[in-house]
Amino acid sequence: MTSLNISTSILPSCTYKEDFKRYLLPSIYSLVFIIGLPLNFIIILRIWSSRHTLTRSQIYMLNLAVADFLYVCSLPLLIYNYASWDYWPFGDFTCRMVRFQFYSNLHGSIFFLTCISFQRYLGICHPLTPWPKRGGRRLTWMICAGVWVAVVVLCAPTFEFASTGFQRNRTVCYDLSIPNRAPEYFPYGIALTCMGFILPFLVIMVLYCKMARVLCQTGEARGDSAAEKKNRAFKMIIIVMLVFAISFLPFHVTKTLYLLVRTLPTAPCELRNLLSVVYKSTRPFASMNSVLDPILFYFTQPRYRRSTKGLLLKITSIKDKSSKV
Repeated sequence: MTSLNISTSILPSCTYKEDFKRYLLPSIYSLVFIIGLPLNFIIILRIWSSRHTLTRSQIYMLNLAVADFLYVCSLPLLIYNYASWDYWPFGDFTCRMVRFQFYSNLHGSIFFLTCISFQRYLGICHPLTPWPKRGGRRLTWMICAGVWVAVVVLCAPTFEFASTGFQRNRTVCYDLSIPNRAPEYFPYGIALTCMGFILPFLVIMVLYCKMARVLCQTGEARGDSAAEKKNRAFKMIIIVMLVFAISFLPFHVTKTLYLLVRTLPTAPCELRNLLSVVYKSTRPFASMNSVLDPILFYFTQPRYRRSTKGLLLKITSIKDKSSKV
């Protein structure tokens, strides 16, 4: 306990200029909520309606949509919080739960995207790998359960570090930890980034490099019957990389730099303030995976895409008939 007091006592005080959060964060969170809530809800209903014939990729997609849906449901609290100049009236437990939902969705999405990528890698690079149909689905559900357990274990310390505090005459909800616990949070934050982002990202990069090589070498030799499968695989690669480029990579890079600087007693306040602004500006974009993930589902599931087009055509025809009448 004494060592903690010594380490935190040398950290200089610094006032952050965060007025930008009142405008940037509520607007992006509102957009993610308006689009992501119905999209993920529809995907959950569509996949669950055909649950008896689900493929392994669709099982992963279902769990991914559930993770996104649970997170999107918490966004109204954050929208109110940032629109009210960081005022948090919802209590300490709710603060911890909302922060936990953010990180569990973030790393759960990364893990499930890794599972989807590995499943597609097996289908392209090892199509003859024996995997019984029923046993395969059962094993997939077990893998999903393992992912949820891993996410809960990785993100559980969020309940310990995230908390409410009193700042500028109002109650606030700290995202990472209270300032005095910055040195204590630092090793956990780095470990979470390494295990929850860097490792899965490296795995995905290796898988996609192997998939791209196989598709480029053998795509034409397989004939026209494989064109749709090839296009689907390339679309998946592009969309997943977009998710990482927009949501995951900028957030983790800026978060790591911010964690490092805020624990250095020699770091000037201007630098800490700058990195705080950059990091917190990428945080709402990390939530945009809740909108990008449904796009991945739409472009990689032709059966659902055709049924959606058919439904839209029916709605259009009904509108045309009603307008003529």
